[in-house]
Amino acid sequence: MNSGFLSQVSVKKPALQKNYYFMAGLPRSGSTLLSSILNQNPRVYSGPSSPVLSTMFVIENHLLQDELFHGYPKPEQGHAIISNIINQFYDDVKKPVVVDKNRAWVARVPYIEQYIGQKAKIICPVRDIDEILTSMITMIRRNPYKEGQPRINFIDEQLVKLNIPISDDNRCEYIAGPDGILGQSLNAIMEGLNQGFGSRFHFVEYKDLVNNPKETMNKLYEFIGEEPFDHQFTNLKNQNREGDINTYGLSDMHEVRPVLKSTSKDPKKVLSKEILSRCEGMDFWREKNYNRSVDTISPYVIPTSNQFGVVSSSNPKEFFNQKVSVEGE
Repeated sequence: MNSGFLSQVSVKKPALQKNYYFMAGLPRSGSTLLSSILNQNPRVYSGPSSPVLSTMFVIENHLLQDELFHGYPKPEQGHAIISNIINQFYDDVKKPVVVDKNRAWVARVPYIEQYIGQKAKIICPVRDIDEILTSMITMIRRNPYKEGQPRINFIDEQLVKLNIPISDDNRCEYIAGPDGILGQSLNAIMEGLNQGFGSRFHFVEYKDLVNNPKETMNKLYEFIGEEPFDHQFTNLKNQNREGDINTYGLSDMHEVRPVLKSTSKDPKKVLSKEILSRCEGMDFWREKNYNRSVDTISPYVIPTSNQFGVVSSSNPKEFFNQKVSVEGE
């Protein structure tokens, strides 16, 4: 059995209890800030990263590999179980609009359209790659490990496990590599674009959100099809704060400043020339020809159950080892 055995079963879809939209994008690009702004709207709930997608995958994969399910398969019931996960997870949320956040959604559009049963609308905060790395490095520097903390920061933790010396350049290499939080997120976006789902993505540039927040929010509401809201861009706060120190070893990973402004340092003053040079040309989502070509010529691809990670099995990119090649160039 493959994943299509369950995901493409023709069954009556469960009644969606809310209007569901999704958020993916790149780290340190304003997703927490954007959620804080959206949560001012009394109709909208936008929380931290959720396990909805991973739970859907795990249950699907379990059923496809379970010998008891193979012995007496009930695909309609299996499909219904997976389809209802999002309703069950947000059963405690009383607001009618929910934005579920997981950076892998862009690579797993069929989970939305075949299980949840609606056209995917995915918000993708993005930012200059050198600014993302600068934000990560400065955050690590201001959060040195202190005795008694449950863990060191999650980047240095991986470097130690891999026996890689801790330095800012090595941190950047890992963060933007195929196993790092940035590299995985970039690969997820590319996976979705290569599958032809670019029209389901709405890219929100960090600079636009900071410098033109009202216009940026109006465009976002237009994309998802909800009525605009008169947001305030002062006294901002993260209403759904994660346990950053326990989860990431970084106390302010998802801190939101009360006033909407960028406080980022100049990448040239933080990153080495080598890292800065490698960041050039990595903003492939900004290439209009690329987005247009994948929307029109890329085949529809059903992800297999062993593809759940955000790295494309068909065309993986090690972003710090090669430039992204763009279709149509």
